[in-house]
Amino acid sequence: MQTKMLHTWAFWLSLLGLMVFFTDFGFDKSFVVQSAIEVIYLLVVFFGFVSLMARYLNRFRPAQAKVWVFDLLYLLSLLSVFYHELVELQILPFNNLFGKVWWVKLMVVFVFVREFSERDINYKRAQFNPAQLFILSFLSIILVGTLFLMLPNATYEGIGFIDALFTSTSAVCVTGLIVVDTATHFTLFGQTIIMVLIQIGGIGILTFASYFSYFFKGGSTYENQLALNDITSTQKLSEVFTTLKRILIITFTIEFIAGVLIYFSVSPGLFSSAFDHLFFAVFHAISAFCNAGFSTLTGNLYETGFYLNYPLQMIVMLTFIIGGLGFPIVSNIVDYVKYSIRRVFYSFKHIDTYRPWVLTLNSRITLITTSALTVFGFLTILATEYNHSLQGHQGIGKIVSALFQATTPRTAGFNAIDLNSLQFSTIMMVFFLMWVGASPSSTGGGIKTSTLAIATLNLLSLAKGKTRIEVFRRQISSMSIHRSYAIISLSLIVIGASVFLISIFDAEKELIDVAFESFSAYSTVGLSLGITPYLSDMSKLVIIGVMFVGRVGMLSVLIAVFKKVKQINYQYPNQEITIN
Repeated sequence: MQTKMLHTWAFWLSLLGLMVFFTDFGFDKSFVVQSAIEVIYLLVVFFGFVSLMARYLNRFRPAQAKVWVFDLLYLLSLLSVFYHELVELQILPFNNLFGKVWWVKLMVVFVFVREFSERDINYKRAQFNPAQLFILSFLSIILVGTLFLMLPNATYEGIGFIDALFTSTSAVCVTGLIVVDTATHFTLFGQTIIMVLIQIGGIGILTFASYFSYFFKGGSTYENQLALNDITSTQKLSEVFTTLKRILIITFTIEFIAGVLIYFSVSPGLFSSAFDHLFFAVFHAISAFCNAGFSTLTGNLYETGFYLNYPLQMIVMLTFIIGGLGFPIVSNIVDYVKYSIRRVFYSFKHIDTYRPWVLTLNSRITLITTSALTVFGFLTILATEYNHSLQGHQGIGKIVSALFQATTPRTAGFNAIDLNSLQFSTIMMVFFLMWVGASPSSTGGGIKTSTLAIATLNLLSLAKGKTRIEVFRRQISSMSIHRSYAIISLSLIVIGASVFLISIFDAEKELIDVAFESFSAYSTVGLSLGITPYLSDMSKLVIIGVMFVGRVGMLSVLIAVFKKVKQINYQYPNQEITIN
């Protein structure tokens, strides 16, 4: 009982330490307040150490090797903190110590992660269905992000609640629409908050919390696995945490590689310091993979020194394309590449390693649809903008810029050209690309590529007089068809309602600008024709709602609202309805 109470105290103290950690950056403090903060840091680190020791002394079974290694590094870091505090600095020196020793503050974060992971996380399916859990997790992060962005040190001149809520929603929903300039309005602390919100919004807070809990505890309840199975769309219940692990590994690996490549693709002379250069690379790697479209540059990538940097554009483009494919697709592609290499290797030994359907039907449809949309967008932009917005580019530059602008409307939101200079025909094509968006289970929004593919295949099947959809010797289930048309209908309803409301609240705005804003918000793209900062508060609230619905999915909202009906065992007679 005493040990349990100790862990409880350690957790709540670490939570307090985490809140203090953020407020430490967010406020200018007096000497007395700073001294009190440092005492809290010391208490968090001390109780973290005691809790860790008690956990191992009272453990009935040995910890897994990966947990043991983590805790060993964690323990060594704690001991280094104690040594620095008690030996070198002679106990509780109130001299802004932690401004010099950054890992001490980081240890507070690690203590919280370690203690939180040991808590019993239960997703009560009797109280909340997976859709409700998913929506509540996003709402919570948005509200917390709003409060952090309103901290005095997060901005240079302060920010109102509506603008903070808009920015937080845009970051968590990985949209990229901004009401204030990210580069000039937010401090480094504020930009870091936005970056963290993008990362959490792209992956999902439930993914982080669930996997860390599973990592340290080595297991999870059956109820939690059922909830996570629905959220992650995992085919097998036993693969839930394997899927979560893959999501985290894929995310951080690609972001790390993209960050390194971005860092070396940009000249250091464009930045005031080496840290600014590094922060630019990390921020844009995360923003690109999560399809957020946020940038620390005032003009996004359409900035002197950047819009003609074609290697940078290629790196950013490949990163957000991979992020837009979706975690299951990327994972399946990795498996297929491994299988292909293994097959080539074993072919020299005359060993047959053939396995059917390594590349799943979902992956094939997604890759074909993505490729078709990319080619269509590229050729359209190249043809319509060759002597207009692409006029300043030469040779390969026109090709890269056209390709970049053809892929970014599919929820990425970066721009390397002036959108207001686009031809009307190009804007209409951008509407379509934004509406389609990325692929399922990705960081992007829109109706998704698979939805468009199923709708197109259904049209072809009807034209041929078929009663079912067949592709690659497989039949598409009726449930998938129903969901596709429901998603299409709901998207048009939400976008239409958004255009209607904004036209009332901001009647002076051009219809095409309003429609562009609504499509961009729903599909979490982030592109704009420049009206976002000038919208009224009511219109901003409308866009906030549309961004949120676009990220979580209108179908998920309806599932969360309506009570699930039990399966019935009877069936009414079929009746044809006159359609045309």
